[in-house]
Amino acid sequence: MRIGVNALYLIPGGVGGTEIYLRHLLAALAGIDAENEYVVFTNRETGADLTPAQPNFRQAPQKVRASFRPARILWEQTLLPIAAARLRLDVLFNPGFTAPAICPCPQVTVFHDLQHARHPEHFRWFDLPFWRLMLWISAHRSRLLAAISPATCADLLRVYRLAEGKVRVTPLGVDERFFQVGREREGRRPMPYLLCVSTLHPHKNLGPLIRAFAEWRRAHPEFRLIIAGIRGFHTAAIETLIAELGLGESVRLAGWVSREELYELYRDAWAFVYPSTFEGFGLPLLEALAAGVPTACSAIEPLSWLAADAALKFDPFDPQAILEALESVVSDAALRERLSAAGPARAAEFSWRKTAQATLEVLREAASKKAVVHLP
Repeated sequence: MRIGVNALYLIPGGVGGTEIYLRHLLAALAGIDAENEYVVFTNRETGADLTPAQPNFRQAPQKVRASFRPARILWEQTLLPIAAARLRLDVLFNPGFTAPAICPCPQVTVFHDLQHARHPEHFRWFDLPFWRLMLWISAHRSRLLAAISPATCADLLRVYRLAEGKVRVTPLGVDERFFQVGREREGRRPMPYLLCVSTLHPHKNLGPLIRAFAEWRRAHPEFRLIIAGIRGFHTAAIETLIAELGLGESVRLAGWVSREELYELYRDAWAFVYPSTFEGFGLPLLEALAAGVPTACSAIEPLSWLAADAALKFDPFDPQAILEALESVVSDAALRERLSAAGPARAAEFSWRKTAQATLEVLREAASKKAVVHLP
């Protein structure tokens, strides 16, 4: 097959988990597939390091900037299908939600979540119509869809009223380096800070976490809270809350960090806390489990499915439950020991190789049908 990869959406350091997903997926595909040809369509910001160096992978730079979304979408809807026809692609893979409405070959589109449908209140008024339209097009014009968790699959079927046979679940993997981080933690006393790896968006529920931390810290003044992730729509509100609670020296908003710094944060953390009220998958949670960091997370799907019995779960809508979870995951020695052992075992069930294998199966299935899907 000749497989096109639509990476036009990618802004390095600017799109969060979907960047991590694409980089690891392409590397894993290169590791398992030397037979098919891959053409990776990139934008002006992408950089040359996205496309694997294998002979069957090549980059097709496009003269558009993803940071100017209208131009990127216009290019995706017009010039990308032309390039797909010129290159005689067998299938176009769209790993970032959006897909061309008209394409000369079958398409597979990845849905990481359906937050725009589940929680439209978290979107800016001028962004919401775009998400509704473009994702509706993606859902109905793609031959097959890939959902990154069973919860996202269920949302796809419900929101778009799709036939079950149109959606495949392709769970994410975890960077093997996090298991090494876990081995480095053995026999090492962690530092007194709680870690949360999260974009600063409303559904991440960071305000209640910070309030709970402020109360809990009265009995544990030596501890800090470090939140690492893109500064999203809720950044100003979070910064104001930190100032109001007098936590300027105790809560660090690290922003988007390099992979090496992220490994260090997991390696030295006393515990990991993930209070989100909505997720499509929960990759930072999986990374914490792989690193053997005692972890507490929201009792929501897909986090409960992802963590199984390897994390302490709490009701993210109950401030007292968050407070009690902080105390337990920090101070209960027996619980910490159990979670540290259970985390890597659970995380070992997920790998980027498995993700790549599942994704390649979906691409093969879509390409074998050799038909353009028309709007109903």
